[in-house]
Amino acid sequence: MKIKIMKFGGTSLSDPEKIRLAAGRAAAEKKKGFSVVLVLSAPGRMTDELFELAQRITPKPTPRELDALLSTGESLSAALAAMALEAAGHSAVSLSGAQAGILTDSAFSNASLLKLNPKRIIAELKKGKIAVVAGFQGVNSSLDITTLGRGGSDLTAVALANVLKAKVCELYSDVKGIYTANPALVSSAQKLARVSYDEVMALAEAGTEVRQLRAVSYAKKHKISLMLRSSFGGGSGTLIGDFTRAGKSPEVRCFSTRKIGNYSEITLLGSKLNRGEIKTSVRRTALMNGYLLKKETYAPGRITLITDRSAGTRFLNGLHAAFIR
Repeated sequence: MKIKIMKFGGTSLSDPEKIRLAAGRAAAEKKKGFSVVLVLSAPGRMTDELFELAQRITPKPTPRELDALLSTGESLSAALAAMALEAAGHSAVSLSGAQAGILTDSAFSNASLLKLNPKRIIAELKKGKIAVVAGFQGVNSSLDITTLGRGGSDLTAVALANVLKAKVCELYSDVKGIYTANPALVSSAQKLARVSYDEVMALAEAGTEVRQLRAVSYAKKHKISLMLRSSFGGGSGTLIGDFTRAGKSPEVRCFSTRKIGNYSEITLLGSKLNRGEIKTSVRRTALMNGYLLKKETYAPGRITLITDRSAGTRFLNGLHAAFIR
């Protein structure tokens, strides 16, 4: 079997039409000859809404019951997507984390994977069905429902890609891929064709929520390529893999920024960034635009700059123009 893992995030499932769209994309891949495993997050903000609902009952819900509640969002998505597929004439089955064979420890709300037994998934795929798996959830040795932490559906998808020996794991969201900077802040930001595991993890550590950090670390450990795609359009997306920079010259690859109190922190990621010419370009850009640098930290793979909160976005744009061609 040629197995394809397709994971859709919550913003891609926020209403029935979007769920139908995700189901349709899975059906299209099935027609191409793939055995498809569709991994789904909870719709929209449902996980947050369920947590808020629990808080209305008690400010301190027990971890076991909270996981039992929060996991229902993904189960809802899986059941509705399977219904959408069946209604369109495609054979499908929804599976909970337990039914999909995802065994975890008992660290409720942030469980770790212990073992995956995809026997049920494989059996359903052999019947010609699309397996629709509820992401984010698993089960411990006592058969209690557990959850895999914020963004845990990414980990579900990556772990299944590993155990099912899928060639690539496709992660769909409302963005087209990873950009050189946040397009909402930098209009000239460019989509990157490929990014290394380490770069994605560095972006996450610098405050840019690209993917769940544990999922990317797991993918790196097991050498699973991740393709980030838009749920609502075509295009090649961004491939995350084991890429290294072989060039001799310094290179700024991408930027991350976040607000910390009265300051803005801007992170530049790339290679050979502690070279003298890079430091000169950073300081020239700051001087030309009248930005006061409160702090500068240079390392081969990362530069961290601190400036006034009000100057952060303008400085980011100036740096992007200086380094991204």
